[in-house]
Amino acid sequence: MKLLMLGGTEFVGRAVTEAALGRDWEVTVFHRGHHAPPPGVRALTGDRTGGERGLAALAGHAGDWDLVVDTWSGVPTAVRDAARLLADRAGHYTYVSSRSVYAYPAPAGLDEDGPLVGGASPDEEGDVPYDRAKRGGELAALDAFGDRALLARAGLIIGPGENIGRLPWWLTRIARGGSVIAPGPRTAQLQYVDARDLARWILDAAAAGLHGPYNTVSRPGHTTMGELLDACVRVTGSGAELRWTDPDTLLAAGVEPWSGLPVWLPEGELYDTLHQGGHARAEAAGLRCRPVGETVADTWAWLCERGGTAPQRPDRPAVGLDPLLEEKLLAL
Repeated sequence: MKLLMLGGTEFVGRAVTEAALGRDWEVTVFHRGHHAPPPGVRALTGDRTGGERGLAALAGHAGDWDLVVDTWSGVPTAVRDAARLLADRAGHYTYVSSRSVYAYPAPAGLDEDGPLVGGASPDEEGDVPYDRAKRGGELAALDAFGDRALLARAGLIIGPGENIGRLPWWLTRIARGGSVIAPGPRTAQLQYVDARDLARWILDAAAAGLHGPYNTVSRPGHTTMGELLDACVRVTGSGAELRWTDPDTLLAAGVEPWSGLPVWLPEGELYDTLHQGGHARAEAAGLRCRPVGETVADTWAWLCERGGTAPQRPDRPAVGLDPLLEEKLLAL
């Protein structure tokens, strides 16, 4: 198989690229040149925000591809321009989208037929909100490829290579040891996907010609907050003491769910939207999610190889609890 990876040097894009190379596929990576792609690929360089000029290296490259995978999260015009350019040169187009495209709040169990965010367009430019940017990207892919377009609507993505900082923050904090504020309850169900499992499913699904939207997440309760943080204590060997704290106490102290204590959300609309989504269609199409302990252990090993510091996307704010606020909570 011949794969064109739009991106391919960080996190999900890199996971897809490495998975394809592991299958001995022929891989071309089109990227901005900010990070080195994995060895063994053909690299083309360009900036997709530059319109036709930014796509010149791709337009001038001879040949075609069986599959295209696109992880773009910015203005949807970049997806529009690339998809139009490739419509007659590629057999299939996978756009890595997001469950954020569903109208908020998304009730627990919402499947791919749920209502979508309004106002999105493939032609939007400027400072486009994330939900509309992703829906606009979907529309661009569908417009150019029709029933040759696969929409992988991921939720929370973790695993080695994470450049958002959620699981790396927990691992780094727990590795320091001592008492650690843990957001209760321990039994709170989590829903996510390991980037490597997402990558494997994307390649299988695209090669099989699947099209349309799929919520590419684990089942709700694939793990719990307790299992996730217990695994962090175990793999770091820090002996940290998890101080499980009631959500009301955390909220009253000013802790921001999701960003202050990554992954965690108290019960309510946002929790249902992000940790209780419908998953059955992707599971029936072959999505398999490895145990949380494996994801945590592999992420810790990757972090250690990097000297303990995870990369950080420049377009995303850093996450994690302020140490002074944690001290205050621990003193309660």
